[in-house]
Amino acid sequence: MFKRAKSDGAARRPPLDYEVAASVQTDKGCVREINEDSGRFVKPSNAELLKGKGVLLVVADGMGGHSAGEVASGMAAELIPRLYYDAKGEPQEALKGAVEEANRQIHAASLGDESKRGMGTTCTALVLLGGQAFAAHVGDSRLYMLREGKVYLLTEDHSAVMEMVKLGIITMEQARHHEDKNVILRALGTTPEVEVATLEPFSVRLGDQYLLCSDGLYDLVPDDEIGRELTAAEDIHAAGERLITLAKARGGHDNITAGIIAVVPAGTGAAEAVDLRATREWRVQG
Repeated sequence: MFKRAKSDGAARRPPLDYEVAASVQTDKGCVREINEDSGRFVKPSNAELLKGKGVLLVVADGMGGHSAGEVASGMAAELIPRLYYDAKGEPQEALKGAVEEANRQIHAASLGDESKRGMGTTCTALVLLGGQAFAAHVGDSRLYMLREGKVYLLTEDHSAVMEMVKLGIITMEQARHHEDKNVILRALGTTPEVEVATLEPFSVRLGDQYLLCSDGLYDLVPDDEIGRELTAAEDIHAAGERLITLAKARGGHDNITAGIIAVVPAGTGAAEAVDLRATREWRVQG
């Protein structure tokens, strides 16, 4: 059984003075030949841009023949940050618009190359800005929050089995093992337009940890165990490593990606430890 966090009146709270530590790790797992997941953490190097737009973490899980899934997820991880930081207006609308435009560009790319026809990707994106969190979501990659020792699932999978759970046909535990658990109902790139789910903005608290992950992780590591690992690890990098190791030990039948942001007091000198496929951090220049 998962917990859902409710809106806590973010707009009424004063800005929070904090820093973030971030880690993004991805692994092809034990069965797949290539890794079609992508993840990216972005912290603008320009102080004014950072103050106005915050930091962004995105995780995408691609699908399609040959290397098409890898292309789709890579495009999502590249496009969404660039589009978000270039956008005007409120952060929630800017993030939503960035995901919508990324969908259009991925779809156009799929039409322009026969080998990439039908490619698509899930996408979960999180922005932390001025003591608030903003999120946009398509597909079945997930956003979790660890707060005061409790883990909360903040997103709802756009999947066939989740629709069955909502209708009371199966339980969440049964959904974990259902034969259609990987059938998703929405993805970036498969249609010219896509419905992007957003969360009502909510307040960030010191000590929070946010996990964005692909189904290769949560299919094999239950929510309560995710919470225990995030709580017990010495740091978020170690937590990500441990979660991926657990998923691989249980079969690792899919690609596995874990992106974690920890909220720490300002002045603690938090380091952004970002381990991507290319093992380097990508920053927006402003």
